[in-house]
Amino acid sequence: MANLKELRSRITSVSSTMQITSAMKMVSAAKLNKAQSAITAMRPYADKLTELLQDLSASLEGDSASPYSAQREVNKVLVIAIASNRGLAGAFNSNIIKASKELYENVYAGKQVDFITLGKKVHDVVSKSHTIVANKSDVFDDLTFANVANIAEEAMELFTNGTYDKVVIVYNKFKNAATQEVMKEQFLPIVMPEGAANTAIDYTFEPSKEEIIEQLIPKSLKTQLYKAVRDSFASEHGARMTAMHKATDNATELRDALKLSYNKARQASITNEILEIVGGAEALNN
Repeated sequence: MANLKELRSRITSVSSTMQITSAMKMVSAAKLNKAQSAITAMRPYADKLTELLQDLSASLEGDSASPYSAQREVNKVLVIAIASNRGLAGAFNSNIIKASKELYENVYAGKQVDFITLGKKVHDVVSKSHTIVANKSDVFDDLTFANVANIAEEAMELFTNGTYDKVVIVYNKFKNAATQEVMKEQFLPIVMPEGAANTAIDYTFEPSKEEIIEQLIPKSLKTQLYKAVRDSFASEHGARMTAMHKATDNATELRDALKLSYNKARQASITNEILEIVGGAEALNN
């Protein structure tokens, strides 16, 4: 059994750790509330706009077809991997790294797979083995639609000029504070809805098809990426809050166990001292 000094030191250390994890949990909870409200309010709009984009793309043919729906043989793939700049969030970052690895080792094995990274954690791992087209980890310092739109424009340009044949987004979709779902979502070319060929909608275009292609479709793609980043941002705080809650509980259990061991060791020490005193007194009497 450890001596009293060692036990006191460990109790102090665990208590300090518990205070830190508890504080981090409260900070993440406050940030999660704001991030959750943002993604919850945005998701219906983004989903409806994406649905409209898919239906619209299906109705455009020939010269009117959007350059963002061009289907080509897939030889070069660009992956937009969205993670976090910080750790202590459970499996949040490692899940994105695993999903990215699944893409280049299995789904697109033998293809050229490059990355745009959002988050230092995924960048540090992926950069060791693959080309990083751009590291946009600083986007989380000022998470606005305009900043994410710039990233979307870069990816859209790389697709339309033929540098890449497909663009895929990998991110954590927010469900609740304790649950995040890893998504591997095709960004470009635009995914046509199932049965689109049989249920194409006859749209009336105002002012013209050309302006729709030039304005609505790019805006919808930017919104799609912004939603993914917002989903990931809310998921990060949910994952960190959950991880810090578990860490605080574990630290509390460990502290209580150490205190029990300390009290037992202290009681044994006092008992030994009493026995020594009694033994000494008996020896003097004899």
